[in-house]
Amino acid sequence: MAYQQDFTYVGGTEPHRIRTREIIAAHPEVKNLIGKNPWTAVIIAACVVFQVAVAYLLRDQSWWLILALAWFVGAFPSHTLFVCIHEAAHNLIFRSPRWNIVAGIVANFPTLLPSAISFKNYHIKHHCFQGVHELDADLPSRWEAKLINNYFIGKALWLLFFPVFQAARTVRCREVAVVDKWVVLNVVAQFAFDIAIIYFFGWKAFAYLALSFMFSIGFHPLGARWIQEHYLVLDKNQETYSYYGRLNPVNLNVGYHNEHHDMPSIPWHNLPKLKKLAPEFYDHLLYHGSYTKLWLTFLFSQEVGLFSRILRKERGNVTLADNSTPDLQVLKTTNAE
Repeated sequence: MAYQQDFTYVGGTEPHRIRTREIIAAHPEVKNLIGKNPWTAVIIAACVVFQVAVAYLLRDQSWWLILALAWFVGAFPSHTLFVCIHEAAHNLIFRSPRWNIVAGIVANFPTLLPSAISFKNYHIKHHCFQGVHELDADLPSRWEAKLINNYFIGKALWLLFFPVFQAARTVRCREVAVVDKWVVLNVVAQFAFDIAIIYFFGWKAFAYLALSFMFSIGFHPLGARWIQEHYLVLDKNQETYSYYGRLNPVNLNVGYHNEHHDMPSIPWHNLPKLKKLAPEFYDHLLYHGSYTKLWLTFLFSQEVGLFSRILRKERGNVTLADNSTPDLQVLKTTNAE
């Protein structure tokens, strides 16, 4: 793959809705996998309690220990909580949308920055308008790709400060409710939690949580998740990749990304079942087996950079009214036919 100076441009709409129709037609039993998993709320509670407890125990410890535990331990539950926020964004925990919002806000607590509801608002657009630069906040901005370039130091800094770059992308995105009552609630609840941590436990406890979050989605093998999902590392013609490595059980099958994009209304525990039910749609696709290998490849290979993404100009026939659950809309259309 040659060094890229620009994104790869394609025609047509995002590819997953086509495969969704084909999967439902070939295996109508996949409809049984759609549902909710309230046990995810238990995982949220366990991870929040664990992170708060460790932060408390580290309140008077050395900075080197705080840094080490954040990288080797805290990054994992923090990443799991981000996956839980993702589940809540798709309303995959409870039947009530409001309770999913609450679950997302609670899962947000140890990550310190109020992002759960904003993520929900932007993430649904990513599913409906994958690759459309003005609507998909998962895509890096052009200035971002040019600034980082294809060298180690730039990509390392990009991973380390990934939350900052991701937040900056939202400026270019259209048709998204930037502020609503749930965003305000998220901000108020999050800052109340942050102040409580600092007041009762101190700055070192706060630093442990902040470092755990930064590592969980940044300069850490777990940060390879952002590369795994849509970056053109293995084949410039395949737009989405899954990860079938050993961390999937720990991080709630977040690696099953093709499966998730095809059927985003299937909760995390059923995504492996989707792959098993419809192997002819997935077994031929390239996939990643190691986050560590991918992380190192991204950092050190000059052939892979932020321009290693597919862009499209067509938004397709998706309307704002049907963008919350793309696979359910396909299912309704298929049933109507």
